[in-house]
Amino acid sequence: MIDGQAPATVGRADGTVRLFLAGDVMTGRGIDQILPHPGDALLRENWVRDARRYVELAEAVNGPVPQPAGFEWIWGDALVTLAQVAPDVSVINLETAVTTADSFVQGKAIHYRMNPLNLPAVTVARPDVCVLANNHVLDFDRPGLSSTLSTLAVAGLATVGAGEDLEEARRPVLVPVPGASGRIIVLACAMASAGVPDSWAAGADRPGVWFVPSLADTVADEIVGRLSAVRQPGDICVVSLHWGSNWGWEVSRDQVRFARRLVDGGVDIVHGHSSHHPRPIEVYRQRLILYGCGDLINDYEGISGQEEFRGDLRLLYFPTVHQASGELAGLAMRVVRARRMRLEHAAPEDVLWLERVLEETSERFKTRFESRTDGMLTLVL
Repeated sequence: MIDGQAPATVGRADGTVRLFLAGDVMTGRGIDQILPHPGDALLRENWVRDARRYVELAEAVNGPVPQPAGFEWIWGDALVTLAQVAPDVSVINLETAVTTADSFVQGKAIHYRMNPLNLPAVTVARPDVCVLANNHVLDFDRPGLSSTLSTLAVAGLATVGAGEDLEEARRPVLVPVPGASGRIIVLACAMASAGVPDSWAAGADRPGVWFVPSLADTVADEIVGRLSAVRQPGDICVVSLHWGSNWGWEVSRDQVRFARRLVDGGVDIVHGHSSHHPRPIEVYRQRLILYGCGDLINDYEGISGQEEFRGDLRLLYFPTVHQASGELAGLAMRVVRARRMRLEHAAPEDVLWLERVLEETSERFKTRFESRTDGMLTLVL
């Protein structure tokens, strides 16, 4: 258990820390093609063999996309929100290989890669931590992963959940909080339920992701133990999980039990992702559990199917946490819409739609939401 911690000096006047958490940031394939340095467009999908086809599909729905677009284009209005909210620490799930490698991994239907020269499209949002424990980071096998790790490191981006060996993949990232003695500690792991093959698991001398085989209590306890080994007074612990299916509102009992066991062990925020749309939210013992953040950036705009989930609507999550206790002080969420491969502020009717859906699907957790006149959704504590 992680307990018995004394309060630390905090950076904000009210003793809180504000984070930005994002779901899947998928800057490969069609997104890579509109950026200033498009990589090889070759794909090995059953139906699409050229990544530029995804740009054409998006344009057919919503109109022309600038080519090349500036690095800030794909974030659009999200950058305005990030500047306004000014989070202390930002964590994204970067779900693509950043490489020029052509070593397509066998047995996968879809592969994502971004030209390393386009990395400013990620750094423009100023993430402090890039989670790499996901089902696309090894799309170009271990050479692609090594290239990704080195490229991000040179750019000064901290990575978690993948590494050149198991020890590196399991190593937490410790992010100082400006003006405070406490830190944000981030651990990340990936599961088979999100399409991660067990062959991607890092080993003693093998690059890969931190792959966890099940939702057993012993797995949760191992994660908690690794946090306990580095946690100091005033630290906030975030566990990032790539788990679950792409579509659907359901959250399994095993997922709920696993997330709650993490919280019981001292985790302050559970950051779940893999689903292509937002999933239910729970506040358990005054801690935040995001069961599925949904995609934030992808090239799905022109792909038909699953329309009932409104995958064009995305969320930026801004939890505020009491640093002394780790308890949730508030959660604000900006609703944005993907249009022309750019994020724009969602219309009021779209904000209300997502508010209703989140409340209905989170009903089992008694979680309630309300929309504000500025277009933000807030969780009612």
